[in-house]
Amino acid sequence: MPQEHDDNIFDGELQVDSEQEVDEPRMYKVLLHNDHYTTMDFVVEVIIKVFRKTAADATRLMLEVHNRGKSICGVYTYDIAVTKAAQVHLMAKQRGFPLKCSYEEA
Repeated sequence: MPQEHDDNIFDGELQVDSEQEVDEPRMYKVLLHNDHYTTMDFVVEVIIKVFRKTAADATRLMLEVHNRGKSICGVYTYDIAVTKAAQVHLMAKQRGFPLKCSYEEA
């Protein structure tokens, strides 16, 4: 007859509670904001490189930024959203543009 050593261990095997619920991570929208100095070509380049969009999607998003003042470029978990925003700011700084990127909870 097997001996019970602990509430969670029986015969050397760990019993796992399969009914445990796991919360989905919070998601964050990453937005680009319009300014009067950053070129449209650079915005398209950023969208392609940072957000991995096609040239057609990047152009559409750039026009949305230009015409509406901002656009959502993607929805990510917190750490990825923060990283994407930092990548945009670094690229913009290296090229001398004041392009602003932000993130907010979706």
